[in-house]
Amino acid sequence: MKRFKKPMDKVEVRNLTKSYVERRMKARDPGSCNYHEKCEVLKGIDFRVKAGSFTCFLGPSGCGKSTLLQIIAGFEKADRGKVLIDGKEVTGSSSRHIFVFQEDGLLPWLTARQNVALGSRHITDPEKRSSEEEDYIEMVGLQGFEDHYPHELSGGMRRRAEVARALITNPDILYMDEPFGALDFVTRLQMREEMLNVHSMFDSTILFITHDIDEALQLGDQIIVMSERPSRVKADIHLDAPHPRDLSSGHLAELRKEVYFLMGLHAAL
Repeated sequence: MKRFKKPMDKVEVRNLTKSYVERRMKARDPGSCNYHEKCEVLKGIDFRVKAGSFTCFLGPSGCGKSTLLQIIAGFEKADRGKVLIDGKEVTGSSSRHIFVFQEDGLLPWLTARQNVALGSRHITDPEKRSSEEEDYIEMVGLQGFEDHYPHELSGGMRRRAEVARALITNPDILYMDEPFGALDFVTRLQMREEMLNVHSMFDSTILFITHDIDEALQLGDQIIVMSERPSRVKADIHLDAPHPRDLSSGHLAELRKEVYFLMGLHAAL
C-alpha cells in the first residue's frame, strides 16, 4: 500500500531563469546560440513539489533539466528567481540533500561495501554503523557482492551500490539525474522496481530526471514536462494511481498519449 504523502510543499521554484555564455563553436540548429552569445536555458520556471513525493522531470536533451536540478540542490546559482525548501531560500548545498549523478560515482579503489560505508560516517557507534551497512546492502540486493570492486560489478549493481550509499545518509531530498540512462532495458525495469520499493520505505522527497516517458509514468507522483530552450514548464501533471501501474489501458494510457504529444513524439505512438 502506498504510504500517505505529507500535504505541505517541500520544494517551491519561483520564476527561475538561468543563462550561460556559449563558449564552443558548433553547427547551427534550432535553439542553439552563437559563439560567445548569452544563451538562455531556463526561463520563468515555476512549480511546487510535495514533501515525500516522487517527482519526475521530462524534456528534450539540452533543455536544462540537469541545470535546474543543480540549482535546486544549491550547486549552481540562478540569474533570477528563487528556490525554497521547507519555506527557506536555498543559498547552497546541504548534507541532508544527496545527489546521484548520471556518471558512475563509485570510487574504483573501494569495494561495494566500502563505497556504501562512505555514506554511513555520520553513525558514530561502530556496531550500529556495520549493521546499517549490511541492511542497506541487502535492501538493494547486493548481498554476496559487497566485497567486489566496481569493475567486478554489472552496471545495475553499481547503480544499486550508489543508491545504497545515498540512502544510508537518510537524506531529506534525493536528487537523481537520469541514474538509469546507461543501463540495458531489463536492468532499467529492475531498477524501477527497486526505486518504488525504496520510496515506499522512506520519507525522502525524490527529484528524478529521465528521458523515458514510461519510466516517469510508472514512478512519478508528479511529472514536470519541460519545453525546448529557453525551457519553460509545459505541463505539471499529478498522478495518484496505485503501483504497479498498467500504462496500456484506461486513464494512464490516455495520459501516456498526452505526454508523448507534449514531447513532440506523435509518430512514436
